[in-house]
Amino acid sequence: MQAAQFHGKEDLRVVEVEEPTPGPGQVKIRNAFAGICGSDLHVYYSPEAAGLDLDHPHPVTGATLPQILGHEFSGTIVELGEGVTSVAVGDRVAVWPVYSCGACPACAKGLYNACAKIGFHGLSSDGGGMAEFTTVPAEKVHVLPESVDLRMGALVEPMSVSWHAVSRSRVEAGQTALIAGAGPIGIGVWFALKARGIDRVLVSEPSAERRATIAALGATVIDPVHEDLAAAVSALSDGSGVDVAFDAAGAGPAITSALASLVPGGRVVVVAIHERPMEFLPTQLVMAETEIAGALAYLPADFDAVIDAMSRGVYDTSGWVEEVPLDGVVDAIHRLRGGAGAKILVQSA
Repeated sequence: MQAAQFHGKEDLRVVEVEEPTPGPGQVKIRNAFAGICGSDLHVYYSPEAAGLDLDHPHPVTGATLPQILGHEFSGTIVELGEGVTSVAVGDRVAVWPVYSCGACPACAKGLYNACAKIGFHGLSSDGGGMAEFTTVPAEKVHVLPESVDLRMGALVEPMSVSWHAVSRSRVEAGQTALIAGAGPIGIGVWFALKARGIDRVLVSEPSAERRATIAALGATVIDPVHEDLAAAVSALSDGSGVDVAFDAAGAGPAITSALASLVPGGRVVVVAIHERPMEFLPTQLVMAETEIAGALAYLPADFDAVIDAMSRGVYDTSGWVEEVPLDGVVDAIHRLRGGAGAKILVQSA
């Protein structure tokens, strides 16, 4: 079968590999679509900085390079391993791709998404979504209802990142929110807020292309470089400040401006990965009793919630999702690195 196989820094090859066979407790999936994630870009251009050990097996999965990429994907079950009764051949599924150690303090608290040795199917495992087929433990698959197609199903994973971040914010219906960054995760945060009844949302994004993309979905947007963000926040919140803010940009100014935009007692959720350190004055937190929280990945419940919202028609892929064939994956990575496009799905078969 054909697969996009990562061999090392800036070395991703579409090659012929052996088709997998499901073991006990596993299912075999004919992959349909696999999204290219920011994590894939980090791995491609700087694998060590992204936490990928090129020389040793992964401590949970035992996987080593070369690695088939694709950790946000959907497909159809075509074969069941011994003992699998929870799903059936023909089920269309999205895959919760987390592998955790089960023994660290995070796992002991049920925070498998924050496992000290976390791995992902399609980043540090035997197989991935950017191939014609893959095998995964049956407990990792989430069956898609008829109203959610496989293209949308490939977006369950990235949209669950955003859903989890909104859960971490503790925002309630009728409150106000600021989103810094209108890439796929920022778009996902906007949809997750909409699904929960938060309609007064402002999106701050310096890129004109990205502002246009999310505005076309119905969002209220502002250019934080050339427009008055503080005035826009005041207008949105009747002068009080927003209840929650989200850093989906991964830049220090996004956090500092978010803190300055909060109502007393408000919360900033950092969902983006930062490549550089930043400075801020903690007195900002003290004087208004505001908070900064982190949000990492997702739990299975986030997948279920996103799939339910998708089945209710909350999500719209117009203008920000496109597809490329498997042999176009490297060019797509280069495009995304250069700032073009939003979410690119690789057609796996």
